[in-house]
Amino acid sequence: MPTLQEKIGEDIKDAMRKKEEVRLGTLRMLKSELQYEMTKTGASTLEDDLVMTLIRRAIKKRQEAKDQFEKGGRPEMAEKEAAEMSVLETYLPASISEDVVRAKAQEIIAEVKPAGPQDFGKVMGKVMAAFKGQNIDGNTVNRIVRSLLGN
Repeated sequence: MPTLQEKIGEDIKDAMRKKEEVRLGTLRMLKSELQYEMTKTGASTLEDDLVMTLIRRAIKKRQEAKDQFEKGGRPEMAEKEAAEMSVLETYLPASISEDVVRAKAQEIIAEVKPAGPQDFGKVMGKVMAAFKGQNIDGNTVNRIVRSLLGN
């Protein structure tokens, strides 16, 4: 089975053949970020977990840019960012539902027995660690943990 990095390379070739400009541009930008990371670390290839982390980071950047473009009255640029986000999201596993996150957070709270909201960091760290390598939004986890701890 090919690595995520190899799949991205193959998808670039596919996007060139099909003349899919948005997909091609987005994947080329991602490949550039992957190559930069390889140069920085001295690695010849990247583990899939690291590639997914870099993809999540790229999605977050595009989400922030999209929000700024919407605030600035530039809907065409916001749409471009949204289109790039949707291309990148195809490389991540399906998002975890809030119900699953809430159940895991409740389990961890029962295990940690926090004294109150001051132990937010302990609980948050353990919940995020439980979902490491999976497609999960930190803001959603933050909101759920705060509500369960009474913040």
